[in-house]
Amino acid sequence: MERNFDLRVDPSLLVPGAQSVITLLLNYYPEESQVADAPKISKYAYGADYHEVIREKLNEFLFELRANIGEVNGRGFVDSAPVLERAWAKRSGIGWVGKNANLITKQSGSFFFIATLITDLKLEYDDPFAKDFCGTCTKCLDACPTEAILAPAIVDGSKCISYLTIELKDELIAPEFAGKMDNWMFGCDVCQDVCPWNRFSKPHQQEAFKPIDAVLNFTSGDWEALNEDYFKQLLKHSPIKRSKWKGIKRNIEFLKV
Repeated sequence: MERNFDLRVDPSLLVPGAQSVITLLLNYYPEESQVADAPKISKYAYGADYHEVIREKLNEFLFELRANIGEVNGRGFVDSAPVLERAWAKRSGIGWVGKNANLITKQSGSFFFIATLITDLKLEYDDPFAKDFCGTCTKCLDACPTEAILAPAIVDGSKCISYLTIELKDELIAPEFAGKMDNWMFGCDVCQDVCPWNRFSKPHQQEAFKPIDAVLNFTSGDWEALNEDYFKQLLKHSPIKRSKWKGIKRNIEFLKV
């Protein structure tokens, strides 16, 4: 987060002449659940890689803007550049940043992707979302298996299960986390699952996010038996490929500790 800080706070460095930041949300909450005998996978990874899906949608949106308005300079971002998505979303009036550091909306909770379009269009701006509706609730802080949420909206990324199972590239996960992973193999949804606002979550209608059969139905034994070639073939369009086969194998072994 320390790298490219100037790009994070000044959108005109990413899009010359930038005037507006447009924030969009895409629901990924699934109707289906994994089989009982399986290492857990975060809900956002049940279907196709969201980067590919949303990038295409942002390009279509920009095309529509140009078709209806004229020449528009813009660039879309989804978790792939130095963009403060949650901060811009809050300033766009969509929701607030909860104690679990996720963006939360009163209408649909937090199971959605945030997409950002920075453009040189000057628009009538929405009022920032000023109120925090977490209140005195501390369910997410209390439920975090590794105590990664240090204080409201402050997360120690190095202790977060999502980081440990996806971004961490070390050959081994630190022994201090043994027995604390809550059987998560890829990502973690604990702080969202316990959030009361997610009682308003509704199943998505995106064909691209329809769960991959193996993701829903593979048991622990199936994942353990999965070889590298089949992994690459089976999950070539899945976000799970980010951990690579070796990472998934490492995670599964660590869950046995």
